Amino acid sequence: MVILSALLLGAHSQATQVVVLDPGHGGVDGGACWGGLREKNLTLMIAQRVESVLRSRGIRTVMTRRSDRFVPLYARAALANGFRSAVLISIHCNADPQHEARGIETFYTGSSGYRLARSIHTRLDHRTSTPNRGVKRKGFSVLLNTRGAAALVECGFMTSRSERMLLATAAYQQRIARAIADGITASIR
Repeated sequence: MVILSALLLGAHSQATQVVVLDPGHGGVDGGACWGGLREKNLTLMIAQRVESVLRSRGIRTVMTRRSDRFVPLYARAALANGFRSAVLISIHCNADPQHEARGIETFYTGSSGYRLARSIHTRLDHRTSTPNRGVKRKGFSVLLNTRGAAALVECGFMTSRSERMLLATAAYQQRIARAIADGITASIR
């Protein structure tokens, strides 16, 4: 929490757009786990790739976590809220107990969240070979408690063998990351 407090203290003086990347889960919250893969690890790898692309474009980024540690949902939203102008993108991988569902989907609340989610989702749909499950309004805590535009991206289903195999590869993680970064860039510029 010392890192979060330090970031928040200097946050309000920043005038430039900040992209807060939120790798879902972490620490004691592993998220979905299938076929030897843990969601918390995949989301961190994808978020780090998104950050690299955005930074190469001169876009300022902040991560809610940079390692395998637990960060409460309220703290994730509070970090984004600590900046005058920030968007938050929460990155996840989906799971279906029946092992039937496949595809990408992106969630939002509010009109600014919708524009951000649609921008990201459109690019993901064009760059992935998985079904398009759409852009949907959903009251996830991290979305509801973030004042600026926020979107939650489900990058694929870990319970789908074919999608899990894709998600495990660096090349596919990079393809997803570039699509998310392209959507963010188009939305904030």
